[in-house]
Amino acid sequence: MFSSDVYTRRREILKKRVGSGIILLPGNEESGINYADNHYHFRQDSTFLYYTGINKPHLAVIIDIDADKEILFGDEATIDELVWTGPVPSCKNLADSAGLHTHRPYDEMEKYLHTYRADRNIYFLPPYRPEHLLKLQKVLGGSNREIRDQVSVPLIKAIVDQRSYKTAEERSLIEEAVNITCEMHVEAMRSARPGMKEYEVMSRVHQKALEHNGQLSFPIILTVNGQTLHNHYYGNTLSDGDMVLCDAGAEIGMGYAGDMTRTFPVGKRFTNLQREIYDIVLQAQQSAIDALAPGIEFREVHLIACRKIFEGLKAVGLTKGDPHEAVEAGAHTLFFQCGLGHMMGLDVHDMENLGEEYVGYTDELKKSKEFGLKSLRLGRKLEPGFVVTVEPGIYIIPELIDQWKETQKHKAFINYDKLDDVRDFGGIRIEDDFIITEEGTDLLGNPLPKTVEEIEEIRRETLQEIQIHN
Repeated sequence: MFSSDVYTRRREILKKRVGSGIILLPGNEESGINYADNHYHFRQDSTFLYYTGINKPHLAVIIDIDADKEILFGDEATIDELVWTGPVPSCKNLADSAGLHTHRPYDEMEKYLHTYRADRNIYFLPPYRPEHLLKLQKVLGGSNREIRDQVSVPLIKAIVDQRSYKTAEERSLIEEAVNITCEMHVEAMRSARPGMKEYEVMSRVHQKALEHNGQLSFPIILTVNGQTLHNHYYGNTLSDGDMVLCDAGAEIGMGYAGDMTRTFPVGKRFTNLQREIYDIVLQAQQSAIDALAPGIEFREVHLIACRKIFEGLKAVGLTKGDPHEAVEAGAHTLFFQCGLGHMMGLDVHDMENLGEEYVGYTDELKKSKEFGLKSLRLGRKLEPGFVVTVEPGIYIIPELIDQWKETQKHKAFINYDKLDDVRDFGGIRIEDDFIITEEGTDLLGNPLPKTVEEIEEIRRETLQEIQIHN
């Protein structure tokens, strides 16, 4: 945890921005895998963490702005529970650690809200877990739809306006998570070899996070079928000539995340086509990185990368025509269907549970509904303190090719006669994490090899070592 002053100061800012009323911040509960006492790994709600730092289940905080009260609601562990858990901090100690005024038993929260609900606004965030919704129904009454209709947009906007700007202390923790993430990716590149299963490599990537007393910031994507954007199947056998796409990130104890992607050959080197396409993605990423600066819309950075991808594919004969016209028409989305990146912090997709329209967009800049752009999570102008990912990719999806080819969609920009030669290519993505500064941008964490030459050197060393040991 940070010092109690940090959390007190954060709540003071929140209170001033909301102005009046009662803010309800429920924490998360334990969640059973297949019965009540066999839990998934506990993950606290990120907004609750941001304002309290308390990483324990079955807690809630009420911030009563009008009465100037900040109350932690929770129950002390019983002796029956302590037999299983060992000693745990008291509610008083937890409240003190967060700088909260007082603590009360959990059941008193309902009574407190019922006492004041008639004459004070009660603000809460969108419920993303079933237990959140059930709690809100219990303490506020109403159906699922009525509860969702009462979600407080002013509270969402106030929280987004705070959490979007990372402090120096937060940057340090994010860099810690990113450095562990770097080690995870080096492990993938150094451990993969022909004949292994994807899950064998994936397990070693996961192990790196655990070695640092960390967790995963999201389920690992490690696949030879990189054209599937979120592929969580790990049963394929690696073969020379394949590429492995590894998208993985670490989460440290205080909840901050890393998120990086590398694509590398299973053998010692990329094929000629793989090298050509890889370099297109790398150049697109570099053009996007060069454009990062305060004041530029991330939507425009995305479009810069799209045009660079189209230009590169034109050079290898897969596309044709003017890149600006092609991207404006959406022709590039046959190859780049997703967004360039997203905000990152306490969540790998930072604050996504609060709504992309509030986190990544503004009242003036609305999210597109077009294929490709609708998957861009971040479009707004960048500001100092924002942490963003930059992750362009090229994905050759046979089903999408067949659908477009049937109607000759964007035939002025696509060389359909060339696509049959690459339909089994797969996908390539390259991703790094950045913080926007007053001057421009800084790479977060240690540099991770990403040029063709750097990656092939790691692969040659790895396979040579294996050869020597065998």
